[in-house]
Amino acid sequence: MSGPRSTDPHRAPDTTGDVIRWAAFSCVLVPVVLVWYGTSLAGAAGTAFGLAAVTAVCRVLLRRSERCAAQRGGRHTKEETPVD
Repeated sequence: MSGPRSTDPHRAPDTTGDVIRWAAFSCVLVPVVLVWYGTSLAGAAGTAFGLAAVTAVCRVLLRRSERCAAQRGGRHTKEETPVD
């Protein structure tokens, strides 16, 4: 289980938090698997550092996107977007 969830039906799920938690999990799991299959510790550490850097940047961009969407009031449902 991932922890206690809010029972408020009006509250949006924290999908960004879920994505970041899974990314952080992979930052730990991938280097462990690499070492298990014979990769050097330095190579696994470099991979972990790279994954952590990508995860941090993605977290910043996702949170920024959430703030911008909240300021605009969510999705644009009133405007028509061109299909072509």
